[in-house]
Amino acid sequence: MTDRMFEDKQHASLYQKYRFDPPDEVKELILQYLDKKKGKPHQLAVDLGCGTGQNSRSLTPYFQQVVGIDVSKSQVEEARAVMGFPNLSYRVGIAEELPFPDGSVDLLTAASAAHWFDTERFLKEAVRVLKPRGCLAFFGYGGNEKMHHESCGDRLNNIYEEVMQILLPYTSMSVAGAISKLKDLFEAIPFPDKERIEIIPVKLQLSIENVIGLIQTFSMYQAFLRADPNAATALLEKTTSRILDEMKVSSTEAKVDFTMEYYCVLACKPE
Repeated sequence: MTDRMFEDKQHASLYQKYRFDPPDEVKELILQYLDKKKGKPHQLAVDLGCGTGQNSRSLTPYFQQVVGIDVSKSQVEEARAVMGFPNLSYRVGIAEELPFPDGSVDLLTAASAAHWFDTERFLKEAVRVLKPRGCLAFFGYGGNEKMHHESCGDRLNNIYEEVMQILLPYTSMSVAGAISKLKDLFEAIPFPDKERIEIIPVKLQLSIENVIGLIQTFSMYQAFLRADPNAATALLEKTTSRILDEMKVSSTEAKVDFTMEYYCVLACKPE
């Protein structure tokens, strides 16, 4: 986690408001893998690059203890503000230096975060802290989102794609790891027992406000905002107006069908 892209307090607030909980399809895949490879009980899960805690909170019913770790103090503060999870704690820290004893962690996971890690240093640390038969589970999405509303799906997708093209020059090199669905990280994992699922389709219904909010959370949009605040703000305003016009609605609370392609990397440490 040597890249520090999400530390602004306003960005952290956007994450808490607009980023998604892990979809059931992905969560069940991970839990079934852990059950199969290691078996119960599940004592400790560590959510790396936890952001504002969406993935961390989703793990609490299945583990005796969950720890979320993020390099951003602002993100961790937002996560801690969500109460009601007594077996969940958060720490400011990095994936490459984990505050756990050797062989103590059942699951190391990361949601839309593993592409930021220093792969060599992180994997060395993962080998150290995982229990025998402990598992890695990394997932994310990106690159092929689709919007649909009645008869204007293609036009909505064109609008979304135009935004992505404008943001392309502001894309960090690390984001290429997410676009490739963690191919390089997968190949570097030193465990023979591993698999990579490239397409897990997930269908959502989002408000127009949520679609625009999601765009605001992207690291490339935040880079554009820092470089040219007026142009970045104008892009969101224009995009909102175009979507409203295409859907023939007046409120950003109107819903649109939003399809995403998640990916998942799973691996199990040998005995």
